[in-house]
Amino acid sequence: MTKTNSNNTFSFKLLKRILSYSSPYKKLFFTAVILTLLLSSLAIVRPLLINHLLNGITAINISDANYVKPTEKISFINQMGLLLLGVLLIEALLQFTNIYITNLLGQNIVKDLRLQVYAHILKLKNTYFDNTPVGTLVTRAVSDIESLSDVFSQGFIVICGDLLMLVIFISAMLFKNWAIALVTLSTIPLLLIATHLFKNGVKKTFTEVRNAVAALNAFTNEHISGMKIVQLFNREAIEYKKFQEINEKHKNANIQSIWYYSVFFPVVEILSAVSIALFIWFAGLKSNAYHLQLGDITFFIMMINMVFRPIRMLADRLNTLQMGIVASERVFKILDTNEIIPDQGTVSGMQLNGKIEFKNVWFAYKETNYVLKGISFTIFPGETVAIIGSTGAGKSSIINLISRFYEIQKGQILMDDIILSEYKLNELRASVGVVLQDVFLFSDSILNNITLHNPKITEDQVITAAKQIGIHDFIESLPNGYHYNVKERGSMLSAGQRQLIAFVRAYVYNPPIFVLDEATSSIDLETEKLIQKASVALAKNRTSIIIAHRLSTIHHADKIIVMEKGEIIEQGKTADLKQKVDGIYRKLLEFN
Repeated sequence: MTKTNSNNTFSFKLLKRILSYSSPYKKLFFTAVILTLLLSSLAIVRPLLINHLLNGITAINISDANYVKPTEKISFINQMGLLLLGVLLIEALLQFTNIYITNLLGQNIVKDLRLQVYAHILKLKNTYFDNTPVGTLVTRAVSDIESLSDVFSQGFIVICGDLLMLVIFISAMLFKNWAIALVTLSTIPLLLIATHLFKNGVKKTFTEVRNAVAALNAFTNEHISGMKIVQLFNREAIEYKKFQEINEKHKNANIQSIWYYSVFFPVVEILSAVSIALFIWFAGLKSNAYHLQLGDITFFIMMINMVFRPIRMLADRLNTLQMGIVASERVFKILDTNEIIPDQGTVSGMQLNGKIEFKNVWFAYKETNYVLKGISFTIFPGETVAIIGSTGAGKSSIINLISRFYEIQKGQILMDDIILSEYKLNELRASVGVVLQDVFLFSDSILNNITLHNPKITEDQVITAAKQIGIHDFIESLPNGYHYNVKERGSMLSAGQRQLIAFVRAYVYNPPIFVLDEATSSIDLETEKLIQKASVALAKNRTSIIIAHRLSTIHHADKIIVMEKGEIIEQGKTADLKQKVDGIYRKLLEFN
């Protein structure tokens, strides 16, 4: 894993890794490099042409006494003017092409990297999402990756062009008159110091800005999602104050960055003016010795401005490059995380009989803080098993382990007498239909929320399943029926309606193993009866696991498992546990 660059030094290793993403676009990359170098080389042509034009006009004017024809003077000016115009047109065309290609290259790389990051996120363990705010992940996958586009459009390639341009400009000035050039460029060391301070200062503020953006995204995402709780407990003022503090940090970080820019650019302009003043002063002293003409004076003044401009831009572009590298470090941390569920299984899970066996299973979400301690039980094919217990007993953890959302620390979990890790992960999860207590629906139609865009499931199958569950009439009463958009998280539906849609979703996939994770805890009695009726139908010819607080929902179970503090304290057939005088299950029945 790439370590955080704590001293904020430039990382060539990260730059090399960023540039490796240009491999599929070698033609675009090398075209952009060649065009940039051509533009840098052509930049000296205009000042040289202007120098030649002005010196030529001066020479012609001096020669007027020798009867130089006016037509010759006009012809010379026209020729030089057309040449200048041609150079300008060529530069404009090359610049347009270069900007387009570098941005095209950057956007293609952003697209590829974003796809890679999202594909990697899809494989991560639930533990990673438990410990990482959603807003932070969104920032990494969207805005941080977008910053990498600038590495190509405004960073690495353009910096190479600016450096070549500086070499050409300074060489031309030294060739023209090395003494004047040295005097004129004597302010460059001061400019380099200012550039270095500016680059380091802005780099630090950029890191603070990115941290503040991530904090803003995480806070906003979490609190908008939980707005009902915020309003229910009258925490609007408190949460607004927290948001105000985070927003203030974001503002201060940006203002600090603006401050560096507001100081640096005036300093560059002052140093540029000083260089021009030094040139005028020194050229005035040595005018007789150097025989400077109008074209030479104009050339040097143009060169001073053109030397200072790339140095000024170089500071900004180096900072842009550093921004991209800092952003890439954050993105690569996601790609380099090893919190991935291993998917090396070769056994198909599509023809499971449904036998589930836990053998002395120990599991902890964090280190050795075990939530399951030595769990052992067997569920036979076609059996309906209910797991009951108080909150935090470990019931839902069992479901998470069956679908391999987490990995156990000790023991074994077998399905049809084969260790869980030997199954292909996607087929294993497709074989387990789960209806959770907190149902998640996407901002899409009811039909798409049920099929999840699976082309193998037809609308007729969905309608048949809805009729079996008893929700068909309700869906048909909605505008557009099965094509009704439920909005984000299914906000347009009640909790019970969302539960029933989730039930239909599990039903149409027809899995050999069916799980109800406290799915009836948030619904009314009428809806509960519908689900109980449907769950009995679904339990036929498949293994079913029911996790519930209400004992009335598990009267049809073949076996009961009673849990407490991560351990099984009682298990057995329902009829046997009812007859057990001192049994926990019997006592729970008496209280219910």
